[in-house]
Amino acid sequence: MTETKAIPPLLEVRGLSKSYPAVRGGRLSVLEDLELSVQPGEIIAVVGESGTGKSTLLHLLGALDRPDNGTVIYQGQDVFSRSDEELSAFRNTSIGFVFQFHHLLAEFTAEENVMMPALIRRSPVREARIRAASLLIQLGLGERLEHHPGELSGGEKQRVAVARALMNEPDLILADEPTGNLDIDTAESLHHEIVRLSRELRQTFILVTHNPSFAALADRVLRLEHGRLHPHSF
Repeated sequence: MTETKAIPPLLEVRGLSKSYPAVRGGRLSVLEDLELSVQPGEIIAVVGESGTGKSTLLHLLGALDRPDNGTVIYQGQDVFSRSDEELSAFRNTSIGFVFQFHHLLAEFTAEENVMMPALIRRSPVREARIRAASLLIQLGLGERLEHHPGELSGGEKQRVAVARALMNEPDLILADEPTGNLDIDTAESLHHEIVRLSRELRQTFILVTHNPSFAALADRVLRLEHGRLHPHSF
C-alpha cells in the first residue's frame, strides 16, 4: 500500500509574542504564545474586536516587524533568522500585502502601480508590463490599464492593489481589511474575486476582516482574543 506524503505547511507560527511600551510604564502585551499553521492554498480569515492585535499579527507574519519571542517558519525556514536586508528581499519576493487603504501612487497608471514590486526586484520592464496587464485583465480592469488612481473607483483601486500584491507571484498574501472602505456591493464582488484567485492560482490568503460574509468564504475562521487564535464559527 502506497503511503500518501503529508503536504508540509507553508507557514508555521510557534510561541509568537509581541508587546509594546504602555503609556504609564511597563509593557502592553498584544500577542502571547500564539500558534498557527497554514497550508498551501488555504484561505484563513482572522476576526476579533478592534485593538486585539490583528494588524500586529499580519505585520509579524509579513516580517514588517520583529516579535519579542517565538518563531515564524516559512517554507521550512526561520523568517527572523534573516538580517533586515534579507527580510526586505523576503517581503518583496515571498509576501504580497493588501491594506485597507490602497496606497497607490497617484502619478503612475494602474499598470505601472502593479509593476512596482517587479521593478524593485529588477525584473525586465517588458516582462513586468506583460504580467501586470494580465493580472489587471483577470481582475476585470482590462480597460483601465492606462488610468491613474484618481480616475478609478474605490473598488477598482483595491483591485489594482490586489493585482500589485500578486505581481511577484508570492506564496502568501496578507490582507488587512481589504474591503473595509468599500460599499456593500463592491466589497462583495471583490470578496468573490479574492476567493476565485486563491482557487485558480492556489494562492494562500490570510485575511483580517470585520465582515462576517467575507470571513464565511474562508476555509477557516480564527478569532484573535487575549493574544491567541481560537477556532471561530458564526
